[in-house]
Amino acid sequence: MKFKNFPMVPRIVFGRGSFNQLDEIISPKRKNTKAPFIFLVDDVFKGNSWLMSRITLAYSDKIYYISTLEEPKTSDIDKLVEEIILSFAEQPSGIIGIGGGSVLDMAKAVSIMLTNKGSSAEYQGWDLVKNPAIYHVGVPTISGTGAEVSRTAILTGPERKLGINSDFTPFDQVILDPELTKDVPKNQWFYTGMDCYVHCIESLKGTYLNAFSESYGEKALSLCEELFLGDDLTEEEAQDKMMMASWHGGMSIAYSQVGVAHAMSYGLSYLLGIKHGVGNCIVFEHIDAYYPEGVAVYKKMRDKHQIKIPKNVCANLSDEQFNTMIDVALSLEPLWENAIGKDWKNTITRDVLRALYEKM
Repeated sequence: MKFKNFPMVPRIVFGRGSFNQLDEIISPKRKNTKAPFIFLVDDVFKGNSWLMSRITLAYSDKIYYISTLEEPKTSDIDKLVEEIILSFAEQPSGIIGIGGGSVLDMAKAVSIMLTNKGSSAEYQGWDLVKNPAIYHVGVPTISGTGAEVSRTAILTGPERKLGINSDFTPFDQVILDPELTKDVPKNQWFYTGMDCYVHCIESLKGTYLNAFSESYGEKALSLCEELFLGDDLTEEEAQDKMMMASWHGGMSIAYSQVGVAHAMSYGLSYLLGIKHGVGNCIVFEHIDAYYPEGVAVYKKMRDKHQIKIPKNVCANLSDEQFNTMIDVALSLEPLWENAIGKDWKNTITRDVLRALYEKM
């Protein structure tokens, strides 16, 4: 048997206020005065002096504010990469992503596409990237997605929603500063937190489960239950623990895989533009046949925090639209194999998926 040899993030800083060390961390990586650092920053921080004043620009360094109203598309990556190439005389010294999962995925994808030819859509899949990415740093400002630790950059392409999964995708450096998550709205906090929770359930109940992924998944799951069902945490403790839950949840799927909720959520996101965390919750409402205990606990969390999950999002779809979502979901074969087993195609039929989508 041949075992997977996955890379991990080689350097990590954790601690409240550690974002202040960003300049100290990246400065030694500057290649020369003509090779800028490119900062991709969630545009929610535009005009936010508390955060932006701590980003030090030198020479031709540049900030690009990234809208997260929609999840990143391959066309967004291609456009940004072209703009960077045309704007600077030399390849950047590095890409620094500051934001939630969408911004972090964009930073990973841009760093890859600056050294690989063609469109980013050509690299959606597993181990298609040929050349190492340029230096890239992730600074999460919301916790739950696991994007800071994963080997994938999830993008919506012209034909499907799928990650650039490669050994060159993980960040070279991550700064985990829980203080940066202090202003996250409650709904967003819940949805990204549930992304982490679903990572744990799908990893721990999957056929790919092993002691490596189990150890991370169990820790992340216990943190999620403490966070979303407990009552005695201070705000700072909750921020610290959510950031660690996100990290461990991301690690739990690094050596295993996700499952039913993620596969079907990708279909919702591709067709309807539904954000990933929201999509996971919409699906999780209806898949107790696959994860009965996990769904039951999720519903307790939902009720405790009085979160209203969108309903009837598929109510007025055409046959063609249902088929598009089903095609996207079925294309994610490793997810189904992890969830069901090698013979998953015997039970996960188009009719089964259609019936589930019709409930959403």
